[in-house]
Amino acid sequence: MKRTKTTDLYSPGMIGKEVDVMGWVRTRRGNKHVQFVALNDGSTIRSVQIVFDMTLFSDDDLRPVTTGSAIHVKGLLVESQGRGQSCEVQAQTLEVFGTADPATYPLQKKGHSLEFLREIAHLRPRTNTFGAVLRIRSALAFAIHKFFQERGFYYLNTPLITASDCEGAGAMFQVTTLDIANPPRDEEGRVDYSADFFGKPTALTVSGQLEGELGATALGAIYTFGPTFRAENSNTPRHLSEFWMIEPEVAFIDIADNMDLAEDFIKYCISYALERCHDDIEFLSQMYDQELEARLRSIVDSTFVRLTYTEGVKILQESGRKFEFPVSWGIDLQSEHERYLVEEHFKCPVILTDYPKDIKAFYMKLNDDGRTVRAMDVLFPKIGEIIGGSEREASYEKLQQRIKELNIPMKDMWWYLDTRRYGTVPHAGFGLGFERLVLFVTGMTNIRDVIPFPRTPNNAEF
Repeated sequence: MKRTKTTDLYSPGMIGKEVDVMGWVRTRRGNKHVQFVALNDGSTIRSVQIVFDMTLFSDDDLRPVTTGSAIHVKGLLVESQGRGQSCEVQAQTLEVFGTADPATYPLQKKGHSLEFLREIAHLRPRTNTFGAVLRIRSALAFAIHKFFQERGFYYLNTPLITASDCEGAGAMFQVTTLDIANPPRDEEGRVDYSADFFGKPTALTVSGQLEGELGATALGAIYTFGPTFRAENSNTPRHLSEFWMIEPEVAFIDIADNMDLAEDFIKYCISYALERCHDDIEFLSQMYDQELEARLRSIVDSTFVRLTYTEGVKILQESGRKFEFPVSWGIDLQSEHERYLVEEHFKCPVILTDYPKDIKAFYMKLNDDGRTVRAMDVLFPKIGEIIGGSEREASYEKLQQRIKELNIPMKDMWWYLDTRRYGTVPHAGFGLGFERLVLFVTGMTNIRDVIPFPRTPNNAEF
């Protein structure tokens, strides 16, 4: 008999069929006549009740069936006579795959704090909360590929090991095969990287954007979706040292087209999750954030407000609100500023454009005023910035000048400048931190709870 996943037990026409179920025991209760086991296999938030008629099974048969144990049951699926479930399995055979000592098994029936569960990240996917989060994460990942593939984008794999710092912040994890306790040195006492594996300093990537632009200026439209790494010592609920990024790059579009793409993309992903993960979203809404589902639907149904950074600063200055970080033109807006615009002033998502050039990256297209660049940030409730992007500078001369202004080594950027020397075109793109999207869709409040194994300062467990 073929195994039946728990999610399939609730499909039409299943009542009255012989089923073969496997999973992990969540709870067990009963008396000497009948025992009830809640079984979950991870395929759905819903467990299935297994009914053991104790005239067919002995106490010894069920002794190893404790919370956390893995079992295999064959039986008949029938309509449930009790409350709380629509169907149940009348057990006919039992096989125990693996037992769990009830005295030491960390996941008991009582509730556990999210902080405690981070300490046992190897087991937390078995909880209802993290099962729901991981199913939603999986669905969103599929939706991302589906969105771009349906629109003629090509999936491009950009390198994880790089010699370029896309963001210019210098917060990168070094990659080396040198003996760090005794590295070779040149005549001036500096580390001699010519003896290293790649013959130069290399690090884990902070972004695939620059390489993505190379793909876009050949294939027309590409997207990346892969891990990125930031060595920032940021112990906040919004930062990870290892996270996943989605970065589309498109030739022959401008900043307005880029904003349209970003809005369509994020609405598509949220709509997909609402459709495919409704049970999980409903559970998380009941447990953590009762406004979650309504907030997700409001994003899908809204039209994003678009305004310039200058207009946004004026609104903040005239708000009468005393912010922790004072507002003035030229500052890098903080989360409190972004959330005020979204949650209190406009009450819908906002796309902020035309930022001062001094707070944005070198590759963003300079506006005619010489002070601002064609940047765009998508701001969401609860999150703040969820997408950052721009129209890219297409002029070789202007890009070269910007690189000089920021003292970026020209010898490291020749290959990037070549795309402006040979057949340059208008092009644009953006980056979406995947975990921030999952954070928003699940309603969780800490980004460490939306990735299976979080990497943060002083934390590389599991």
